Amino acid sequence: MIIHAFGAYFGLAVARVLYRPALKNGHENEGSVYHSDLFAMIGTIFLWMFWPSFNSAIADRGELQQRAIINTYFSLAASVLTAYAFSSLVEHKGKLDMVHIQNATLAGGVAVGTCADMNINPFGAMIIGFTAGIISTIGFKFLTPILASKLKIQDTCGVHNLHGLPGILGGLAGIIAAAMGAKENASAAMQGAALASSIGIAVTGGLIT
Repeated sequence: MIIHAFGAYFGLAVARVLYRPALKNGHENEGSVYHSDLFAMIGTIFLWMFWPSFNSAIADRGELQQRAIINTYFSLAASVLTAYAFSSLVEHKGKLDMVHIQNATLAGGVAVGTCADMNINPFGAMIIGFTAGIISTIGFKFLTPILASKLKIQDTCGVHNLHGLPGILGGLAGIIAAAMGAKENASAAMQGAALASSIGIAVTGGLIT
């Protein structure tokens, strides 16, 4: 959660500072092309396969590490389903958007990271993944244009929708899981403080960098 939320909002704050009026209507090279989408999709597949190793790397060896791997796969699988469903729902004539598929399918891995080693059960992991896939896809479709036109933030890589929003969701999931006793010695207050401080320091640091 700290890695994703901090990185996303630090980058967005820097993007806001570096904004130029000429970017109001976007940039001619901002869109994707076929070969770019193809290689990006290959990268997405590799990330999807190895994301559980990323989430489980900091978990204690043994049961907690295995639990982190399993929970991450469940969450990733759920985010894939909702990413495809909602991409088809919001796009013209039900067509899939490759940007959604390349990014929102990974949102479940981001969102479950905070509580991957907690005892949230497969159902809990899938709820997190379902929600992450939805907010990521909706963010790409509707929120990114608002960031560009209203807040003057050019999020060309979609970090807000893949890392920022799912990172916040992961922080909230961690707070709820800790409050429900999903992990021994886990504190909901500390989870909340970590989320708030990460975003606060990220935005402040990005603005003054």
